[in-house]
Amino acid sequence: MEITQLGRTGLKVSRLCLGTMNFGPRTSEEDAQEIMARALGAGVSFFDTADIYGPNGLTEEIVGRWLAKDDHREQVVLATKLYRPMGPGPNDGGLSARHIVKACDASLRRLQTDWIDIYQMHHVERTTPWEEIWQAMEVLISQGKVIYVGSSNFAGWHIARAQEVARSRGMFGLVSEQSLYNLMSRTAEHEVLPACQYYGIGVIPWSPLNRGVLGGILKSSSTGRRGNNEAREIVAAHHEQIEQWEDFCAEFGAEPAEIAIAWLLHQQAVTAPIVGPGTLTHLETALRAVDLKLDSSALARLDEIWPGPGPAPESYAW
Repeated sequence: MEITQLGRTGLKVSRLCLGTMNFGPRTSEEDAQEIMARALGAGVSFFDTADIYGPNGLTEEIVGRWLAKDDHREQVVLATKLYRPMGPGPNDGGLSARHIVKACDASLRRLQTDWIDIYQMHHVERTTPWEEIWQAMEVLISQGKVIYVGSSNFAGWHIARAQEVARSRGMFGLVSEQSLYNLMSRTAEHEVLPACQYYGIGVIPWSPLNRGVLGGILKSSSTGRRGNNEAREIVAAHHEQIEQWEDFCAEFGAEPAEIAIAWLLHQQAVTAPIVGPGTLTHLETALRAVDLKLDSSALARLDEIWPGPGPAPESYAW
């Protein structure tokens, strides 16, 4: 497994990040433990989760029970997220200093660990001042509960604002951004990726298969993804392109999921795509993608099938 640095930090992470969102709701704890063991054994040492995954923090608990065994915690770079409401109260979600501190302590308990390597804001909070957010993060860092801070689903200007306020406080600021980014969803190329590259922030794309659509949905014998309403809508809107995509994959001689992940690994701004396997088979497919090389002609053909938006502002102005 290839290892790289996370953005401008000295932190080393694997080129794939194991997403755990399926653990609990879709994947049993026994199967989840098998997936985590196989991933770590293959060199995937970067794990991502969130307090909201699974009912009442179930996914973090599953990950925590596995991490507590056989010194797994020392081998893993662990990222989790906060923002979404974890209770009915008005202060049970968001990015107030109160919720940041309480949510961190709750995640530490569920994950059975003393520290979180990358504590990520799951969404931008428009009503909380950045000075308050960074003050709370400073407290957690000074207590040793958090080492780095990351973001998820931020616009380019949110990233810039966060970094400039952090700089004014003498803080390191954001080290990573989790963004929706794949062959079909390339809006991040407008301003998010350039902002991350400018500030030295590692990009960790989520949904590399665009909700399964890029995983060979037309030719798949599985009805799971094809039965999803969102996937059906995407297929209906992009049927011709998806046909071209799957034909290209067949000609190339690799599974669509492998090529979709490999394409992300060929993008300069990307640190590690988040792969969220529900089964060991899904994980093995993702692992093969790391060694898949796409030459310039293959990358050009993929740009023809799934054209990007181009850089801002030229893509929408003169």
